[in-house]
Amino acid sequence: MKTEGRNAVLELLKTDKTVEKILMEKGAQGTLGKIFAEARKKNIRVQFVERAALERESESGRHQGVIAYTTAYEYAELDDILAPAEQKDSLVVVCDGIEDVHNLGSILRVAECAGADGVVIPAVKGASVTEAVVRISAGAAEHVKVAKVISVNRAVEELKEAGYWVYALEAGGESIYTKDLTGKVALVVGGEDSGVRRLTREKCDGVLSIPLFGKVNSLNASVALGIAVYEVVRARLHG
Repeated sequence: MKTEGRNAVLELLKTDKTVEKILMEKGAQGTLGKIFAEARKKNIRVQFVERAALERESESGRHQGVIAYTTAYEYAELDDILAPAEQKDSLVVVCDGIEDVHNLGSILRVAECAGADGVVIPAVKGASVTEAVVRISAGAAEHVKVAKVISVNRAVEELKEAGYWVYALEAGGESIYTKDLTGKVALVVGGEDSGVRRLTREKCDGVLSIPLFGKVNSLNASVALGIAVYEVVRARLHG
């Protein structure tokens, strides 16, 4: 698996993931110099190459002078994400049919920044964590736990059994600004066009909505999630 881009590679080196080698453009400066120093500390092989070699290896076309090669992305189990019974607060994000890699990358970045305990994605009918997702997440994918599950509906049931209040983010629900979001909370965000599926929505404890006042009747999935998770953060800090 390839990780491309300066921030993404630098974040990768902060984890315990196995980095097999790093290709770096000759004449490394700035952030590239920091990456080289971190790689040396971990005894990771760094190969300096001409920019043309990076262009050939790059899958995104936005390598920024560095590409790291790692083992395949390691998913967590749902049990690894669920907070212990004695833990008071927890935040989990559930993706129900997020197929666009840009949205998934942004969701992982938002979830990690907000301190989420993990993100749940479906094994089918949804984007997986690819090199592009890691890059778009600005390296957040290397820090947040991601569980890939066979059934999102079953995952919702397990979250509820573990003491979580599970809410779908959809239009037509209760305003998110009136809900007590302290404690163990899971937020379900739906696909770009379809939203949260009906059966999944019915399994949730409720539907929360973000008030809209403009002429456009919906928000991008990752933007909506960003607003929602930071409402959870606000509730924890001031609730």
